[in-house]
Amino acid sequence: MTFVILYLAAFFSGLVTAWLTLPLWKKFCLRAGIVDDPGHRKIHDSAMPLAGGLTVMTALMVPTILAVVALWLARHFKVAVPPLTSSTLPLLTYGLHKRSLELVTILAGAVGMLLLGLWDDMRELEAGPKFFCQFAIALMVAASGARITLFVPNTIFSYALTILWILTVINAFNFMDNMNGLCSGLGAIGALYFGLTAASAPIQQYLVALIAFLVSGALIGFLPYNFPSARSFLGDSGSHLVGYLLAVLAILPHFYTSKNPRVFAVLTPLLILAVPLGDLVRVVILRWHMGKPFYVGDNNHLSHRLVQAGLGRAQAVLIIWSLAVVLGALAFI
Repeated sequence: MTFVILYLAAFFSGLVTAWLTLPLWKKFCLRAGIVDDPGHRKIHDSAMPLAGGLTVMTALMVPTILAVVALWLARHFKVAVPPLTSSTLPLLTYGLHKRSLELVTILAGAVGMLLLGLWDDMRELEAGPKFFCQFAIALMVAASGARITLFVPNTIFSYALTILWILTVINAFNFMDNMNGLCSGLGAIGALYFGLTAASAPIQQYLVALIAFLVSGALIGFLPYNFPSARSFLGDSGSHLVGYLLAVLAILPHFYTSKNPRVFAVLTPLLILAVPLGDLVRVVILRWHMGKPFYVGDNNHLSHRLVQAGLGRAQAVLIIWSLAVVLGALAFI
């Protein structure tokens, strides 16, 4: 029961922090010129602040720093910090010590991905430099020990698969950032499912669950400013950050263990992220058949096709969210 309280605390701390800090980041972006100007294939008629990434990053870092300080006080000075108890404190302390390198590297990668996205928002980077930076951050995460193995005891294979996975998910979410609320909503749903996966495992993966619920809360805290009508966009900084976080959250849980020997459980991330991954594959194939570079935007995404079929934009987003909820739920069957 205590960890349920901690999970709720993580979720709502992310939500409240994002909701409170977005207006501040919105003003900063307007003053700094970090905005999305009206133009081709865009429906807004005034400059829109790209404050989503900064907001989500703040909602991750502030609760995380406060949590680390609380753990330090509780451990070294025996300060009572509810809901930390004599039973939860050792487990969290052990987990932080065991996975400290991974967690620090993951947070550093998140900052790096945010800065890369901000750079792209302000300078419109070419595909080559952007891909190189994404690759470098993915390599850093793999080197920290957060890797996919798929039962193949080969380090090179593990590195290659992990880097490919991170790059794929980042760009899948970047592609899905094409309508108000779509990318942030899918990210919130995915993070929530990864949190439930880690929390419901035979041996609970407390830190993974806490991070996932924090990410989900942060995105839901941003969502009221982004859907159905937008007062701020995620921007490339936000979509890069969301994709990176979801890619990492798919790597961290142990889907297959000796106490949970379900071989097909490794398909869980594919079901949870089926919508953005499926849209990515479909759009890349279409662009290849049309002889276009896969990274050049168009109106062939699932969301655009639903609108072309006669639905409103908000309706299209709600349908895609619902599809993600259903497909993600299948991972628990």
